Amino acid sequence: MDAIQFTIIAISFTLTILLVVIGVQMYYILKEVRLSVHKVNKMLDDAGKISGTVSDGVTSVSGFVNGIRAGISLIGSLKSKGESHE
Repeated sequence: MDAIQFTIIAISFTLTILLVVIGVQMYYILKEVRLSVHKVNKMLDDAGKISGTVSDGVTSVSGFVNGIRAGISLIGSLKSKGESHE
């Protein structure tokens, strides 16, 4: 066997082993990326639920405040009518 043939065989064997190792590492990296994407997706879903709950609360408080304003204006208008009759 010539030195050139031996060198080509050694380089081919080394590259094959290197590509297999890189392939296995890529598999693990992509597996981790997939898990990370699932976690981020779950966090975004939870954030959407929380923001929906907060907006419902703000809407309820806004309705409550508008009701109080309407009540105060009603009481004010009744007082002004009562004072004008006297």
